[in-house]
Amino acid sequence: MKLGYFGLNMGPFCEPENMLALLRLTEDVGFESVWTGEHVVLIDPQAPPSPAPPETPFLDSVAALAFAAAHTTKLLLGSGIILLPQRNPVVLAKELAGVDVLSQGRLLFGAGVGYVPGEYESLGIPFAERGARMDEHIEVLRTLWSDEKPEFKGRFTRFSGIQSRPLPVQRPHPPIHIGGMSAAAHRRAVSQGNGWYGFFQDLEATRLALAGLEDAAKKNERPAALGKLEISITPPGPVDPDTAKRFEDLGVDRLILMRGITDIADQGKDESRDGILAFIEETARQFDLG
Repeated sequence: MKLGYFGLNMGPFCEPENMLALLRLTEDVGFESVWTGEHVVLIDPQAPPSPAPPETPFLDSVAALAFAAAHTTKLLLGSGIILLPQRNPVVLAKELAGVDVLSQGRLLFGAGVGYVPGEYESLGIPFAERGARMDEHIEVLRTLWSDEKPEFKGRFTRFSGIQSRPLPVQRPHPPIHIGGMSAAAHRRAVSQGNGWYGFFQDLEATRLALAGLEDAAKKNERPAALGKLEISITPPGPVDPDTAKRFEDLGVDRLILMRGITDIADQGKDESRDGILAFIEETARQFDLG
């Protein structure tokens, strides 16, 4: 079982010295990966379905991953997740290729559609278009990362006669992990993704999601080039090795851990930082990492 940590760019880890401490510790104790989360904006005042108070700090995922690339040598660097329909895919392809180059091929690209209409309204992007944009933007990224002569003619993006260099180190491109629990997310993971990422899923929710992925695989062709679908899960809190084995028995390849959802909203508190670092150390001890 691969172990990652979720929360690289939020709460107390928006401060560079705290982020550096987190990166050094996770790499030193033997974690496989660290992951960002993303909300470009938060709704003020907070109202459902917005997940966090409006003052919660979220560093930009690309900026955080670039910082991590400069201060680590082994950790894989994951976006968990970038809200892809909210991004210009041509610009994002350039930014993420840069992270992969600077990290010498350690980027894991996680993407999803999001679920907060007000966030889309602030960006001038129709909420109803998020699914169609997601499907198309994935292919835009793949084209710019993989093709020698990139050309694309879609509903939202069109280009030809261009280059976007340097290309990512990973060939044909960094792994694409599709986040989300909906049937549409399962379909995208099967037909377009190297992996699927389920956030805040316990064992039963994971079992149901994997059944949904199996159903999607019966209805949608999976290109052979994508290989086996890698399954990543963030449980709703800490797990012990026995629980991790139960996730593994279900078919989970990676657990991306956090102490709990309140860690997202903690704003630079020393006790929160210290508690999270202690949690990472204790997890490494329990799982005999390193």
